[in-house]
Amino acid sequence: MKKFEATLSSLNQHRVPEWYEDAKFGIFIHWGLFSIPGFASSHGSIGETFAKHYDIAVAETPYTEWYANAIKVPESESAKHHAAVWKGAPYEDFRGAFNKGLEQWDPKTWARLFKQAGAKYVVLVTKHHDGYSLWPTGVTHPKKEGWHSERDIVGELGAAVRAEGMRYGLYYSGGIDWSFNQRPLRTLGDFVGSVPGGKYPRYAVAQMRELIDRYKPSVLWNDISWPTPLGKMTETFAYYYNTVEDGVINDRNMPVTWKSWLLRIPFFSRRLDAKLKPLMAKAKNKGVIPQEPPHSDFRTPEYASFPDIQKRKWEATRGMSHSFGFNRRDTEADYLSVEEIVRDFVDAVSKNGNLLLNIGPRGEDAQIPSEQVARLAGFGAWLAANGEAIYGTRPWVRAEGKTGDGLPVRFTHKGDVLYAIVMGKVTGGDITLEDVPASEGATVTLLGHGPVPWRKAGNAIVVSLPPLGETPAISFSISKVDA
Repeated sequence: MKKFEATLSSLNQHRVPEWYEDAKFGIFIHWGLFSIPGFASSHGSIGETFAKHYDIAVAETPYTEWYANAIKVPESESAKHHAAVWKGAPYEDFRGAFNKGLEQWDPKTWARLFKQAGAKYVVLVTKHHDGYSLWPTGVTHPKKEGWHSERDIVGELGAAVRAEGMRYGLYYSGGIDWSFNQRPLRTLGDFVGSVPGGKYPRYAVAQMRELIDRYKPSVLWNDISWPTPLGKMTETFAYYYNTVEDGVINDRNMPVTWKSWLLRIPFFSRRLDAKLKPLMAKAKNKGVIPQEPPHSDFRTPEYASFPDIQKRKWEATRGMSHSFGFNRRDTEADYLSVEEIVRDFVDAVSKNGNLLLNIGPRGEDAQIPSEQVARLAGFGAWLAANGEAIYGTRPWVRAEGKTGDGLPVRFTHKGDVLYAIVMGKVTGGDITLEDVPASEGATVTLLGHGPVPWRKAGNAIVVSLPPLGETPAISFSISKVDA
């Protein structure tokens, strides 16, 4: 095992392990006290919210997991809801209902569901922005003693996930903790300037080390930023790599600098808002692409993706609806369809990405909503038939193509086998794959069915299909191609 030092030159020699390159699909879990109210404003995506409601956007996001802040902003929809439904009770009161719901929790059932859905890894939120830890941490909270679960949710789920043969990763909100910084946040300037100082950096480092030592996570998924200067941050990274040999670190670890410290002063955060507000109003992206940090193993666009093949590994992350946490206002129409999930997933894999698809369990009974279960089942059924074109593959010389009828095609490859995944409704008959350089004598196989007849037609191949039922996408393996 290589010994890493706490320097960027050493850390940047770390290579993404094969298991993560091969895995392609992971499950994200946002579940906590915020899952009891399960409420957020509904202005569309997070990008649309910042574009249209910048002056109060942080309190009006579609993310139910941001409820603890939203209810502090009187003019927000969440604050009005909280006053009407919960009579203005302290956020801390949700702890009792959450603990009661835990009595019905069976982590083994969750793990089996994730396995059946085709997931190769699972990432649990261990502490979100509300600061509540989902494990019995031994690190004393200097402002809110005992602000953690007595039950070891992190450990129990990890044991269940690993028993099913999946990898286990942990999310930690390093940059934001509202149990330390309790002032209401409205704008992006407020938000990025709210990284706690004082005793918080030492607390966060100690908790992160505890998570590494106790649970040995295969993925260390930090959020927003990191509350220490670069030197202390690289110490944590080196410690992790030297503890978990084949672990990976995401890209949301921006260290504290003198510039970020200035944003804690309202004058400077307002100046930032003056620059960001018009930019957000013009932004076309409905999601978020984090800034490049000094070190990471993979990028994490949120409700977004990259348009081209990326040299660096990346992971698209999103909920099935506009929220990560459970939103009891969501209807069937608010959720992505299985077809949409497959489409986005295949597009990401063809461009060197993974998909970290979120589930948001309910708080009152610790169950995953039926709408989410149905989508996991449908997605898993597709992967069961088409996984050969996904798992263990790498991007081809190009990601995109099309059929003669204009249906989108995405390519992957494994060794000398090319995979072509056609997205859209295909019922059978002849289908033309344009610009696919199949060699004479190649075998074309329809995954989930078997070899199918084909013929060359100039730079294309025409494949003859049997009658097909409805499916989000079909996949071909082509045994020989001319590079």
